[in-house]
Amino acid sequence: MEHAPLTPAQNAAAHGYLSKTDMVAALIRELIISGDLPAGEQLRQRDLARRFEVSQTPVREAMRRLESEGLVIGGAHRGFTVSQADAGPAEAGEQIRVTLEGLAASLAATQIDEAGVDRLQHLNEQIQTLPDSDPQFPILNREFHFAIYEHARSPLLMAVMRLLWASQHGILRRPPTRAQSARQHDDLLEALRRKDPAAASRTYEHIVEAEPSRPEADGAAAIPAPARPGAVLGRLLG
Repeated sequence: MEHAPLTPAQNAAAHGYLSKTDMVAALIRELIISGDLPAGEQLRQRDLARRFEVSQTPVREAMRRLESEGLVIGGAHRGFTVSQADAGPAEAGEQIRVTLEGLAASLAATQIDEAGVDRLQHLNEQIQTLPDSDPQFPILNREFHFAIYEHARSPLLMAVMRLLWASQHGILRRPPTRAQSARQHDDLLEALRRKDPAAASRTYEHIVEAEPSRPEADGAAAIPAPARPGAVLGRLLG
């Protein structure tokens, strides 16, 4: 017996969204994170409504939400465009992200199972086979990171990390090379296998401390190292 296709509202509910606006905002946010919607891209509400099979009303509401997140910019006569990353907020976002990455790794270390570690190992082996210029490298690297967030089993942390990646368009200012990234992932995998939260958290400091070039080399002021997650949480709770 054939079933009728789901309506947009039913499809949104089936994927855990509270409304069509939530669904559209999440889909556009993901397209920005992945780079499918690059910085400066003009977003036409009619085209997006057709793409997501909804009316223009949830698209318009989603755009306003994304504008409040800083992901798109609204203009009086040009509609909305994907925002350009700003160096100042990007630096702050990078520091916040490093701190939360450590927290995610620490949480994942206590909960990840053997299948989860095997999945991460497989992703890292794929990364190791790629040249630095391969467009699959940032895609696989992002998938590796988001698998860690997934195993942290914190919906709130996952939502914040998605927002941070989106605000930076998924790209670090000074990304590691493919070989560096793979070695750092190996260290993290070892900590996860040992179920060592402290060691897992420390490995995420590679985002700042193991960068191929330091800001001082470009004549810029040094960026302070982010505080460890435990220190941050201690100040918030103390």
